[in-house]
Amino acid sequence: MDLYKHGEALEKADLILVTHSHADHCDPSSISKVRKEDTVVIAPKDCASKIGGSVKTLEPGEEAKVGDIRVRAVQAYNVKRFRSPGNPYHPRGFGVGYLITVEDKTVYHAGDTDFIPEMQQLGHVDLALLPSGDTYTMDSAEAAEAARAVKPRAAIPMHRWSTDPEQFRKKVEADSPIKVLLLREGEEHQIT
Repeated sequence: MDLYKHGEALEKADLILVTHSHADHCDPSSISKVRKEDTVVIAPKDCASKIGGSVKTLEPGEEAKVGDIRVRAVQAYNVKRFRSPGNPYHPRGFGVGYLITVEDKTVYHAGDTDFIPEMQQLGHVDLALLPSGDTYTMDSAEAAEAARAVKPRAAIPMHRWSTDPEQFRKKVEADSPIKVLLLREGEEHQIT
């Protein structure tokens, strides 16, 4: 849940994953509201001092185990979206996405990224959370292309800004067996 924009969490977190240091993803005050004494926080290195306290840092390719949960950091970066020529919003090495595996079910949280070649090498994914907001990340068409490359059983468009999630659904479901889930704020999905 993006607490920076969407308010309060109903419970304290056991695990917090931060994808990169932009304020809407690495907001220390929001993190402190859901953090318990034993909450595990995983983030890229440049987030650790900003967050404070104990933070496990991961770079792409590195893994951490938290109880029965395995978290692997993967690449997330822009190839098409730039602040100015040659200056991407999310340069390679700045942030990460995550593969989260629990009980043989894997969730891919792409982070803030464009469709990148590394997405084709993620392995088995049950649920892909793909940003489709344009401007800073993929648009709906590119996110649909990413979904088809990742080949999850289901996909959820996220970080949508002003894009229409129905466009994403139509493009993904038109030529793939991937089920697209369009959740409203507060709705949940359980992987079976």
